[in-house]
Amino acid sequence: MIENSSLARPALVTGASRGIGRAVAMQLAALGVPVVAIARDKAQLAEVVTEIEQSGGKAVAYAIDLTDLATLPERLDEIVEARGPFQITIVNAGMGYTADIADTPLQDWQTVLDLNLTAAFACIKAVLPGMRERRSGQIATVISIAGKQAFPGWGAYCASKFGLLGLSKALAQEESKHGIRVTAFCPGAVNSTLWDTPTVQADFDRTQMLDVETVASALIQTLSLPPNAVVDELVLMPSGGTF
Repeated sequence: MIENSSLARPALVTGASRGIGRAVAMQLAALGVPVVAIARDKAQLAEVVTEIEQSGGKAVAYAIDLTDLATLPERLDEIVEARGPFQITIVNAGMGYTADIADTPLQDWQTVLDLNLTAAFACIKAVLPGMRERRSGQIATVISIAGKQAFPGWGAYCASKFGLLGLSKALAQEESKHGIRVTAFCPGAVNSTLWDTPTVQADFDRTQMLDVETVASALIQTLSLPPNAVVDELVLMPSGGTF
């Protein structure tokens, strides 16, 4: 259970329109945590907010293209000013991408890093001042097992996720003295809409993968620890052996 002192303060969830982000937003709202949901798809975000509100929860949505790095810091600052400070931030937005490194165009490489790593950095930067001021806050970065293990054909994706793990680890070291807890969350294969996107060409048995509800539940359990404890890294794998 999320600690009572966190219930009145909102949680920021990126990539909240589908998959893990949507499940996290729904479960947080069910616990009484107000949710600020960010994603690019305005229509899908509206559905998430409607479903949360119909279930008695509270949520607002902001449709933002997180790869628009020229405007992203300003947009995030506006959200923090209007809805913050945030007690919980789930840095979840990301994309999958498959191609051998030799066949990866520079523009594709940059797009993957922009969303999976640089946008995550921008989101973290936006919420840190409010957390530092209160000397309290939790940041969870949704990475992947691909942040710890490389896979052929996933070079750009693995590079972005290895980078996000490094960012998370450094952040945890720097911010613990400010009362901020950071969790690097590395789930194995998850049966999500990532596998249906045009940038991913892969054929796996999705029935053996983790489901998004289980992944979201595991993440929220790590956020439910008392303030004197933190899960600094969580690896959650399917029991059937899928990567």
